[in-house]
Amino acid sequence: MTRKYFGTDGIRGTVGQSPITPDFVLRLAHAVGHVLKGKEERPTVLIGKDTRISGYMLESALESGFNSAGVDVVLLGPLPTPGVAYLTRAQRASLGVVISASHNPFADNGIKFFSAQGNKLPDAWESAVEAAVERPPQWVESAHLGRTRRLDDAAGRYIEFCKSTFANDLTLKGLKIVVDAAHGAAYQIAPKVFHELGAEVVSIGCSPDGLNINKDVGATHPQALVAAVKAHGADFGIALDGDADRLQLVDRTGRLFNGDELLYLMVGDRLRHGQEVPGVVGTLMTNMAVELAIKSQGVQFVRARVGDRYVLEELEKNGWNLGGEGSGHLLALDKHTTGDGLVSALQILQACVRSGKSMAELLTGVTLFPQTLINVRLAPGQDWKSNVALQEATKQVETELGNAGRVLIRASGTEPLVRVMVEARDAQQALQCAERIANTLKV
Repeated sequence: MTRKYFGTDGIRGTVGQSPITPDFVLRLAHAVGHVLKGKEERPTVLIGKDTRISGYMLESALESGFNSAGVDVVLLGPLPTPGVAYLTRAQRASLGVVISASHNPFADNGIKFFSAQGNKLPDAWESAVEAAVERPPQWVESAHLGRTRRLDDAAGRYIEFCKSTFANDLTLKGLKIVVDAAHGAAYQIAPKVFHELGAEVVSIGCSPDGLNINKDVGATHPQALVAAVKAHGADFGIALDGDADRLQLVDRTGRLFNGDELLYLMVGDRLRHGQEVPGVVGTLMTNMAVELAIKSQGVQFVRARVGDRYVLEELEKNGWNLGGEGSGHLLALDKHTTGDGLVSALQILQACVRSGKSMAELLTGVTLFPQTLINVRLAPGQDWKSNVALQEATKQVETELGNAGRVLIRASGTEPLVRVMVEARDAQQALQCAERIANTLKV
């Protein structure tokens, strides 16, 4: 379904350029308000944001738009995206709204929405909103305008929720943890969560100024975390992105663990403690070594398209709880309705504390397969899908790899590129096979 404004994760863009302008955001909120009022007489909407300077402007526009449609607003202030999802459900609100561009630089921003149950909304809802945006505004009479209030203890409520997902009989006492909040939405919350569970916390990336979100820190720049863990002799390092739904973890040696490895650790912890794990969802990019390791434990493994939205859809379709992608978006639906960097970090720490083992020890026997990714730029009008040489080379490589590797060929969603990825136990083999396939596309 083609949509004009909504992408795979709400509406996002550069501030000051359509659609991330105050006039459009006001129209958007007004339209969303009328869609909500089609189902209930007096809706209430929660609004949270990250630390970008543009958040003030967009928050005011959203507030005005909702109020003008007769919708009440509750302002949460800076709060992680999953925190907004949690409070929307806990407060029995009609809708949750997040002002954030996640891991993007400060000049970008975006708007995304959560249902009353704390879930992402379906395509049909987004289509209804886009249709309403195109209609002339219908201002309500003054007596029916919405009101706005602030929820002063929003952060405290979310901190308690995060802590509740960690086993009651465990503590983080004796552990030193470096926490990097990317100068983003969790800058106050993340250090408190781990401190209140007993850890000694060293904070970096927790001094936002409106312009430094994700800049050289956080999950997208884990070098700062690695350096801090080594400098402070910490046991763990935890890096979040700007809206704290993405996670990177580092151990005391400075080794960085990706989302595929962390997903495996979550699965293993549940299995060791007698919890049923019928299946797990990864993506097309999930490392094959992790897939094989999960399957070896009698757990089904399914691949979804790249993007946490598609992982969530596949989990819900199968009635499973655990899924994620290598970037560090992890889902544990028995703990939260959406991906949550803090909750995911606590699940990994729980696995280590309960077992008395490090992340590396829990991953013994799981060695990631080397992956070679080659981007091939297409000539104008080039039809790569009907390329016979490509098809033949791909078939030959797949036969050569057998069950010890795989091939993934997909088009870029934003550029005229085809991405050729080959995964094999041997790095040289992966490289040679990827080059053979990529060469069939070069003109």
